[in-house]
Amino acid sequence: MKIAIGCDEAAYQLKVALIEHLSQRDDIELKDFGANAGEVILYPDVAKAVAEAVAAGEFERGILVCGTGIGMAITANKVPGIRAAVCHDPFSAERSRKSNNAQIMCMGERVIGVELAKYLLDVWLKCDFSGGGSTSKVNRIDEIDAMYHKSC
Repeated sequence: MKIAIGCDEAAYQLKVALIEHLSQRDDIELKDFGANAGEVILYPDVAKAVAEAVAAGEFERGILVCGTGIGMAITANKVPGIRAAVCHDPFSAERSRKSNNAQIMCMGERVIGVELAKYLLDVWLKCDFSGGGSTSKVNRIDEIDAMYHKSC
């Protein structure tokens, strides 16, 4: 699976820990979209880059981390076709995939610890969209998204 990952300076340590965690898996190919150590960067720029790469099909999933995960999710969700979810517990991580088909997981270094973040990431990565009763809801999300992102 190809995964894009990015952070701002508030979550650099968490990003490094997640990269190290994922690098132990043979089935994961990662690309780091920043920030680098000591680099101050606006999280919307990182979220935009990761979300655009996922929306373009260059990556199957994305991981964004900042102080809370909220700003990253808000920004990523501005990119047409993206469903990004803040996940700070196992249930939200699972449901973001199974019910909402989220392609981007957002977490906050100031909200959760490293071990929980690694666990949540593992939960999220092993889940796929369940379809069923959620299909019509995800389709409606996509319809609404398309309404606001029509080409001129």
